[in-house]
Amino acid sequence: MSGLGDPWLASLRERTDCSPLAPREPLWWGHHRIGSVEHHVAAALHLPQLKHERDGWRIHGDMTPSLEQIAEALRDAGTVRAWRNEQLAVIDDEGHLLGTCERGVARLLGIATRAVHLIGLTPEGHHWVQQRALDKASDPGMWDTLVGGMVAAKDTRESALERETWEEAGLRMAELQEVAYGGHLFTRRPSGEQPCGYVVERIDWYRAVVPRGVVPTNQDGEVAQFASVAPAQLCTRLQHDEFTLDAGLIFVAAGVGRERANG
Repeated sequence: MSGLGDPWLASLRERTDCSPLAPREPLWWGHHRIGSVEHHVAAALHLPQLKHERDGWRIHGDMTPSLEQIAEALRDAGTVRAWRNEQLAVIDDEGHLLGTCERGVARLLGIATRAVHLIGLTPEGHHWVQQRALDKASDPGMWDTLVGGMVAAKDTRESALERETWEEAGLRMAELQEVAYGGHLFTRRPSGEQPCGYVVERIDWYRAVVPRGVVPTNQDGEVAQFASVAPAQLCTRLQHDEFTLDAGLIFVAAGVGRERANG
């Protein structure tokens, strides 16, 4: 049994892989299913680029400009909670780029997104973690991995990690030690920040050692504070649900808790 406890692990998995709160219909472009949407959200737009058909809603025209017009109509209708002015990639099942969309509508349209996270360790094996700013749109005040953020359309995984590591923690990847790719995982769940939204996300995570004497320092105002916590303390705080769901999944995938159980 993991040191985190089987009931907590089961609860975590249920919360991070669960069905939408309301029925959703497939969103298509050509023969590609790129997302899903609640019927009333799409029906209220009355756009020629978005038509209801037998198999769901279908986007007509070139993908990126059509999605831009849909996004602007959703914004004008007051449906979008936060407009980001950032384009995310829309990909097919094989990972090929089909087009891009405004980040602020990705959850509304159930479009799959990508994120990167970094687990930061001290040389002694403690974990550097961050508390999200209290004014964050999602999970304000909750604790998270050292670094986490979305992969924009212009980014590779590595460039997104490089940028987020500097913006959130004031660290350059070159100064970190033992940087390694940990793996990836998926989450599907209702969006906590966007009404009528649904999260479909691939998370790629990395681990690295922050050298002794180096302290993370936030650069973009999106982190309230950092802390270094021992593995046993991290397990306790995870089970008290002080951390985001994504962070919980990542720490479990990284083996946090097993060292305590085997201790």
